[in-house]
Amino acid sequence: MTDTVFTNVHLATMADGYGELRDGALRVRDGRIVWLGPRAQAPFEDAAIVDGAGCWLTPGLIDCHTHIVHAGNRSDEFEARLNGATYEDIARAGGGIMATVRATRAADQAALLRASLPRIASLLAEGVTTIEIKSGYGLDLATEAKMLRVARRVAAVVPVGVATTFLGAHALPPEFAGRPDDYIDAVCTRMLPQLAAEGLVDAVDAFCERIGFSSAQTERVFAAARALGLPVKLHAEQLSDQGGAQLAARYGALSADHLEHVGAAGIAALAAAGTVAVLLPGAYYFLRESTAPPVALLRAAAVPMALATDCNPGTSPLTSILLAMNLACTLWRLTPQEALAGCTVNAARALGRQADIGTLAVGKRADFALWDIARPADLAYAIGFNPCRGVVNAGVLRAPVVSWRD
Repeated sequence: MTDTVFTNVHLATMADGYGELRDGALRVRDGRIVWLGPRAQAPFEDAAIVDGAGCWLTPGLIDCHTHIVHAGNRSDEFEARLNGATYEDIARAGGGIMATVRATRAADQAALLRASLPRIASLLAEGVTTIEIKSGYGLDLATEAKMLRVARRVAAVVPVGVATTFLGAHALPPEFAGRPDDYIDAVCTRMLPQLAAEGLVDAVDAFCERIGFSSAQTERVFAAARALGLPVKLHAEQLSDQGGAQLAARYGALSADHLEHVGAAGIAALAAAGTVAVLLPGAYYFLRESTAPPVALLRAAAVPMALATDCNPGTSPLTSILLAMNLACTLWRLTPQEALAGCTVNAARALGRQADIGTLAVGKRADFALWDIARPADLAYAIGFNPCRGVVNAGVLRAPVVSWRD
């Protein structure tokens, strides 16, 4: 296979801060980076040349927390809330997560894929090269399997890497009403082992919250995952401090996500375990929350912070990773460099894929994006503007580099 050299670019390697290298070049072979450095020193011989037109080149962006595979939408609930309905009103009328569960159970795999691809396409257009896709809108074995098979299918039909997460412990299905421990039994002894045996699960998640599952129930899910050799993640401390961060840390979780209500003990536990804090500004904004995650305390404790869209139909119908970066900066005072790290190097850690993606380095997968911007901070600065001029997956340029400066 012919090597390709991407030249006339400014590199933001994200290996140390932005890791800026102006007027650089990067050589790719067999889908991997084999050289990067100053353009004047680039090995151009026996290679195809791609002129980056002075663009900035960053690692491909990573959306490390999504529920993007689902059927239906809940704009009716959005409108009802703005007209005065409460969450309790909506739930009594059969809405909320169960509305999505019913729609997802009713959709076949082809319909579910068709519904999900436009949302995924929006992310890809903004330089995303890897996404995490959770199940959790089936709450029975057949539908959870269907969701995860569709997630695997996504990577076969569009140019994106996919990490799958089993979120069976997302909510209590109606057929188990009043019997949460019995449902957790089903998750741990029937659903998870079979899905793992089919190779559909890369990680296991749970919703540990007063309206979700208790710490004891969540720990049973984590123990089952560990017995199968699967890493864990956790929806933790979104609405209250349930000690989820400490539980996640105790099991060496890849990430603890949301964390608006995490306390000092939880932060210390995450720091000691090296667990990534995944912050989700879309849900905070959409739900008009008032308690922000303690960014300054996480920063002071050197807890790595990732960002994601949390794309889901009920609390974060967000398909713009660039807007997620801007929201994190404007609402929570992350710096633009922290925001970009949150969608690259730290997002890769949140998926356990930091050896392969997340920074520009020799040996890593050649997933990156080209941007017509003046500086890397522009990615978190502009609202509703997409400066992506090309996306490269495994060394293959998927869109032409077009610059208005040409």
